[in-house]
Amino acid sequence: MKSQNLILAFFGMCAIIIASCTQPQSVSTPVAVDMDQLKTEIQAMEDGFAAAEKMKDADAVAAYYAEDAVSYHRAQDPSVGRNAIRDRIASRMAKDSSGNHNMYKVVDLFADGDLAVEIGSWTEVKPDSTENDKGFYLSVFKKKDGKYSCIRDMSVSTKPEEKK
Repeated sequence: MKSQNLILAFFGMCAIIIASCTQPQSVSTPVAVDMDQLKTEIQAMEDGFAAAEKMKDADAVAAYYAEDAVSYHRAQDPSVGRNAIRDRIASRMAKDSSGNHNMYKVVDLFADGDLAVEIGSWTEVKPDSTENDKGFYLSVFKKKDGKYSCIRDMSVSTKPEEKK
């Protein structure tokens, strides 16, 4: 009986030693993000968004968003999905005859792996180049197939709300 316990202990120790010598499961190492390149890429997306808005091209604006994106806007329920976001944008464009246009600027950017979070500022400019409104936005991007798409966004105005 004693010899059986010694043999079991011996094989148990051997198993522990062998297990400790095996290669650990591969742990994915986060890919370093080139923040300067990412900022340039995101700013180009914002510039394209602004240009598409100015041209009243709702499809081009909606291309900024992932299929399952959610967009939160002032005094509205969230728009869920690229098609709903596109419809909201198209409706807004159809009603707007002001000639105003928006400009967007990356203020701060955070990234980890395939996710990026942008804090940006926006300015609505009248046709005479004077400021009509301004505020901030937050956009969350996910990289898929080598391209970032917005999966969530929200914006706020710094202009006091008009009394009704």
